[in-house]
Amino acid sequence: MNTSPSKSDQALSLYHLLNPQVLANPYPLYHRLRNEAPVHWDPFLHAWVVTRYNDVVKVLHDFSADRTPPPEQLTDMGLSAFNPVAQVMVKQMLFLDAPAHTRLRALASAAFSPARVERLRSHIQDIVDKLLDSVLPAGRMDLIAEFANPLPAIVTAEMLGVSTSDHEQLKSWSADFAEMLGNFQHNPDRIPRVVTTVEKMTAYFREAICQQRKYPRGGLIHALSTAEINGDRLTEEEVVANTIVTMVGGQETTTNLIGNGILTLLRNPEELQRLRSDDSLTQSAVEELLRYESPSQHTARIAPKDVEMGGKQISKRQAVIAVMAAGNRDPERFPDPDRLDLTRKDNRHLAFGWAAHFCFGAALARIEGQIAFSTLLRRLPNLRLDSDPDSLTWRFNLGLRGLNSLPVTF
Repeated sequence: MNTSPSKSDQALSLYHLLNPQVLANPYPLYHRLRNEAPVHWDPFLHAWVVTRYNDVVKVLHDFSADRTPPPEQLTDMGLSAFNPVAQVMVKQMLFLDAPAHTRLRALASAAFSPARVERLRSHIQDIVDKLLDSVLPAGRMDLIAEFANPLPAIVTAEMLGVSTSDHEQLKSWSADFAEMLGNFQHNPDRIPRVVTTVEKMTAYFREAICQQRKYPRGGLIHALSTAEINGDRLTEEEVVANTIVTMVGGQETTTNLIGNGILTLLRNPEELQRLRSDDSLTQSAVEELLRYESPSQHTARIAPKDVEMGGKQISKRQAVIAVMAAGNRDPERFPDPDRLDLTRKDNRHLAFGWAAHFCFGAALARIEGQIAFSTLLRRLPNLRLDSDPDSLTWRFNLGLRGLNSLPVTF
């Protein structure tokens, strides 16, 4: 019996995202998957790939997020070098189901309540203005390195309750951890670097917890360390693990939202001018930019039981990759989905996930995005690309979509 992948399997595999040209524009691949095999077994990734909006919602809602192998299993697989990372990940709410996930989220989400985040609006505006003040005289900048990276790094440091002077170090650690989240199965050579990063982050946040006990200054670390529900509190290991995942999520999503969003607007000058002339569109513009060029492209789940989907039989414990970015371009859900429409009304996109694992930092990311776009367009007249659009390169991260750099002039 021939068990080698067919030509169709090869053509539709997500492994094509390893090709820089496909990574630069993955949407034709997603389009083919949605049309030809919306529930597709990818033999190269040993996982089902789901691309229609309703199917992605079902996977995010019903399937298990508990997918990190425990250290013992990694040792049996000959991957014991990865154990220090697994020991952190198995305590992160991103990779847990109820009731463990419910407990962690309840204790953590208070620090990111929409009301609390809204109070930060004027302070975020100050950070944005200071970053732009430093580049205005030059008339040009790398929007990623000089704006989209430092903004969420500074805001995240303040939200955590650590020194903002550490924001560059936090961003470096965040990028390493994010690459592992998006690419671990493709890049085992990076394991030593990721392990070192996790060890350094763990030591840093343990020290931060210690300092918070002596000199409380507010922020997420203090909130997690002192949160209590019916006598239940988080262990120090849980505080560290969930501080790490919150830090990474808070930076990567917002950096990519700003970078991807500005590039999208520059590629759609009529919509850019529309937003520049009507600031009231900012809120809906952020939602459309999140849909159109999702910072988080896909995530993995585990089938909790045997289930039929799209005419295919998925077996219990098989991996399923839900491609949110494909669902966000599903014409059955969004009319004319490949057209940027900053006034799109019915825009329940998947960029922040769904249901129990909906990103609890979404309110903060939205406000940062709204302030960033509004201020960039107001303060940087004649904003334009300072390079050949074809020369732009995307970060080598298959799950978290963002640019390496974005040179602009104004």
